[in-house]
Amino acid sequence: MDTIRLTSPIDGSIYAERPVATDQAINAAVERAKAAQAKWVDTPIAERGKYMLAMLEALVAMSDEIITELAWQMGRPTRYGGEFGGVKERTNYMVEIAERALAPVMASDPKPGFRRYVKREPLGVVMVIAPWNYPYLTAVNTIVPALMAGSAVILKHAAQTLLVGERFQQAFDKAGLPKGLFQNIVLNHGQTERLLGSGKIDHVNFTGSVAGGRAIEKAAAGTFMTLGLELGGKDPAYVLPDAKMDHAIANLVDGAFYNSGQCCCGIERIYVHEKVYDEFVEGVVAETKNYVVGNPLDQATTMGPMAQARFADFIREQKAEALRKGAIAHINMKVDKDVAGSPYLAPEVLTNVDHQMSVMREESFGPIVGIMKVRNDEEAIALMNDSPYGLTASIWTADTDHAAAIGDRVETGTVFMNRCDYIDPALVWTGVKNTGKGAAMSAIGYENLTRPKSYHLREAI
Repeated sequence: MDTIRLTSPIDGSIYAERPVATDQAINAAVERAKAAQAKWVDTPIAERGKYMLAMLEALVAMSDEIITELAWQMGRPTRYGGEFGGVKERTNYMVEIAERALAPVMASDPKPGFRRYVKREPLGVVMVIAPWNYPYLTAVNTIVPALMAGSAVILKHAAQTLLVGERFQQAFDKAGLPKGLFQNIVLNHGQTERLLGSGKIDHVNFTGSVAGGRAIEKAAAGTFMTLGLELGGKDPAYVLPDAKMDHAIANLVDGAFYNSGQCCCGIERIYVHEKVYDEFVEGVVAETKNYVVGNPLDQATTMGPMAQARFADFIREQKAEALRKGAIAHINMKVDKDVAGSPYLAPEVLTNVDHQMSVMREESFGPIVGIMKVRNDEEAIALMNDSPYGLTASIWTADTDHAAAIGDRVETGTVFMNRCDYIDPALVWTGVKNTGKGAAMSAIGYENLTRPKSYHLREAI
């Protein structure tokens, strides 16, 4: 029987392993989901919300164990806790707005003798293929609103975070959610593709690489299922002369290096107006040198290992290529175990970079950032848009109108001003270009997890 093994980045040990589901078990899970969903659709939205909040309470109650598990599974330092601040915020908000977001929309021009409205119908069985970098936050983005909308959910979590799916299952079981509505299953890539191609899944939400997104689309081709794909990113920041410099430096360094740079909307490239360039670079270098790279179980550690050694080696290759082409490395921190083939990697800040270098064009997803000097807004906007990706962009200025005007011309799903690396559940989370398609969070997220059904009712004559 095929087995999924989770190798810990801390010491290379096998932290967990699970057998993949049999074909019989997969089919049984889908049938349970369909049967449970047929009953769940009649459950009032307020009642569904009680189950979600009970699940949240059960999940938070496991936080001490989960925090240590996360360190062992994907390397995040325990000093930062789990992901429960965001999980609470998103769950509570999506439960709170569900009644309004899912309410029928009446026709805006009433006609005597007719009742006309549009209802939001659940999709049926929703599959969530979740990533390892924020394994609770990314999964909850779809799990909670899908269930609130009346669908059943099947979760296939990343091999690097196998235990996260089990924690969700434990929390839903403790909450008393009817059996079959939420199921965690362990699948390999081939099984996942076959399930998506079977026509038994009504919607899939995938967070991962562009190549992974293409594989999902190919597997689902011809089924007419709906897709939510959050794929790659190369998120830029633009620092203007009137920015509050200390605030910009502290937040952009955190945005670039938190979670070892393994953030979907982490800062990967920074463009700085020439008037404040030298001051900004000096501050970023000083701030970055404060990181302590090491064992994530140690409370002194502020940057743990990357999730896998191959991810760290990719960053090493990006840095080496940039240096060959003339980039300047400012940190060059000496870190124990930071050698080829190791997931431990020191943060790096590069200047004298350009868009002929991979580090400024291709997704890094690690603790490295390039900083370029620009003369004006036009140059900054052109560079920000010179990317195959478009998830977020952040603009650092004291002028809100100016930031909004720049944001209108930047090709991204989200525009930040004076902040970065954050998902606001009241705003839609989406991207453009190779970042994917679909939407999560907010009332628009509910629209993407339901289908519209029109009612055109005429009174008897």
